[in-house]
Amino acid sequence: MHIAQKFEGLLEIYRRPDGRKWSGQEIDEATGVVVTRSYITNLRKVRIDNPGYEKMKAIAKAMGFAPEVWFEDGLGEGRSIGQAEVSRGVAGRLEHLFEVVRNPKRGEPFTNGEVARMTLGDLSEDDVERIRTGSISDPTVGQVAALASVFGVEPSHLLDGAEPPLLDEELVQALRDEDVQAITRESSRLPDRERRLVLGIVRQFTDQRAAPSG
Repeated sequence: MHIAQKFEGLLEIYRRPDGRKWSGQEIDEATGVVVTRSYITNLRKVRIDNPGYEKMKAIAKAMGFAPEVWFEDGLGEGRSIGQAEVSRGVAGRLEHLFEVVRNPKRGEPFTNGEVARMTLGDLSEDDVERIRTGSISDPTVGQVAALASVFGVEPSHLLDGAEPPLLDEELVQALRDEDVQAITRESSRLPDRERRLVLGIVRQFTDQRAAPSG
């Protein structure tokens, strides 16, 4: 789904208190001109493919939905901004992933260069460094999605919202395996339906191994 289509769906679901859909001018005023009327027009007319996260967060706050809804397959019906708690932000969450997900070949944390190469051109080594340090406080949709894919998590894991569950020890150990990382990375790019099919296949293998022989 293109970001413009996503936005149209959000406009339909998260309306103003009087029941009207938000206009570009009203969002302009509600965001304190962080997101201008012309920006909204260009977003709706599919002239913007990769909006910055700060603008997406400002729109979410103005319209009353949690920022991570932008990255979900559905429209997050009923999930208001009030349900999103203050967290450590993209930089802090990314740093946590660097700490717990290790390079399976070396047993050490990934370097910025390794992560950049694994994004296949979506991010440079300098981009990764600046997002980690907070110098880039407004990563784009594509940058967030690329980082999430590298570490095998959903994009919403990196966003300001309800605090994500900590990665448990079993998962941390599993993600240090190169094959597990590859499977996770590839499956994270699939739509929900295909991911569920993959999960079903994996569980069949697990059930077969657990079944008593003979």
